[in-house]
Amino acid sequence: MSRSHPARRMLGAAALAGALATGGCSSGSPTSAPRATPPPSAASRAGRPTGSVTVLRTLATGLDVPWGLALLPDRSSVLVTTRDDGRVRRVDLSSGGVTLLGQVPGVVSNVAQQGEGGLLGIAASPRFAADRTLFVYFSTSADNRIARLLYDSSAPAGRQLGRPQVIVRGIPHGVHHNGGHLAFGPDHYLWATTGEAGDRPLAQDRSSLGGKILRMTTTGRPAPGNPFGTLVWSYGHRNVEGLAWDAAGRLWSAEFGDHLHDELNLIRRGGNYGWPQTEGMTSEPGIVSPVVQWSPDQSSPSHIAIAAGSAWLGALRGERLWRVPLDGATAAGDPQAFLDGRYGRLRSVLAVDDRTLLVTTSNRDGRTSPRAGDDRILVLRVG
Repeated sequence: MSRSHPARRMLGAAALAGALATGGCSSGSPTSAPRATPPPSAASRAGRPTGSVTVLRTLATGLDVPWGLALLPDRSSVLVTTRDDGRVRRVDLSSGGVTLLGQVPGVVSNVAQQGEGGLLGIAASPRFAADRTLFVYFSTSADNRIARLLYDSSAPAGRQLGRPQVIVRGIPHGVHHNGGHLAFGPDHYLWATTGEAGDRPLAQDRSSLGGKILRMTTTGRPAPGNPFGTLVWSYGHRNVEGLAWDAAGRLWSAEFGDHLHDELNLIRRGGNYGWPQTEGMTSEPGIVSPVVQWSPDQSSPSHIAIAAGSAWLGALRGERLWRVPLDGATAAGDPQAFLDGRYGRLRSVLAVDDRTLLVTTSNRDGRTSPRAGDDRILVLRVG
């Protein structure tokens, strides 16, 4: 999520037009793109212009930079990766009990360089009940990789993870912009997000895995229907760390911009999202504009979830939770901010159901001073 210079250029007057809706919002206002044409799929419920957030409880504390979250199919527990120590834990959603599954070998964190590499995303196989397979995205000293491994809950705590089998290697790696999100889509294929690792031209190079959204089989092969016959689904991304699908099957992503605009994007097959030629909304031919944009000091969005008819984005530098009400492929109202500064940097957002979110803090990632109990997982009721 790092930017190359400390100075920030704020949104201009036109981009700041309009005020945020009430309900814990910040004074700045993101901007929304013109309406896009949704795909021919079933309609999802539109979000109300304003919503609500209630913090129900703290589920777990004392985690070291929690990054990826994966809800297990029985919905009784969630898996969480911790970036810098390379560990995977299971957290019981009822009791909050934490069990160490194990440590993924070969993970290299660059936190000493104020970096963003390490053990990042995690996803459970769509056939998890039968195959007990997990997928992880992690950094080495040379690249980022995706691997599959078996989970044996009958083994002693700390020894429940099998040996990783790498299915994709050679994803560009840098101090910053390593992407890292993993998720299975409604199509049952595995999706991954990557960053351009600070090498900007890679985002437009369709032969590179950097600055892309990838779609693959569980063996790491290009999924049928990919637009270029490779793993690449969309390109021109700076650094994407979050994906989520709405009820109609539309794919949404959160993307870190540079000095001008962070983005909420509707992802299209083969779409070019403009980086590094453009940042934020544009009329340049062949470039897909974001649905909503923010100034980076308000957001720096990592993960995203869809619930209650809205997109919910965790903001790192902005230290808040953004709600964007959706109506099909467009925003149904102004974005609304919650928890502004209350818990510090917010990273992972996961929908447990249509009214319940899990949100993690990221105050031990080297960018701020940790608070007592950090890092934590919060349980939120949203509407």
